[in-house]
Amino acid sequence: MENEQIEAIAAMLKTMSHPIRLKILCLLQGKEMTVGDIREEVKTTNANVSQHLSILRNQGIIGYRKDANFIFNRINDERVLELMQTMRKLYCQPE
Repeated sequence: MENEQIEAIAAMLKTMSHPIRLKILCLLQGKEMTVGDIREEVKTTNANVSQHLSILRNQGIIGYRKDANFIFNRINDERVLELMQTMRKLYCQPE
């Protein structure tokens, strides 16, 4: 791997490594969710969820679409989806 690739991967993993952001990514696997939906699952404030979504969005990990007054968030990067699925298999399956 080239240094640029390593730096980009390290930045993405650093962004994903926060517990709330990791939980958000777990929730967004295969579906779209609003800030309110995410807030209910993560058990924090709308402002906190929005801040974490903004960080994920700035890294290009998630995207969104507007529908009337709602903003639906989704994972934008197929590599992140694959990584999340792999982590789920490795760490979340009962032994």
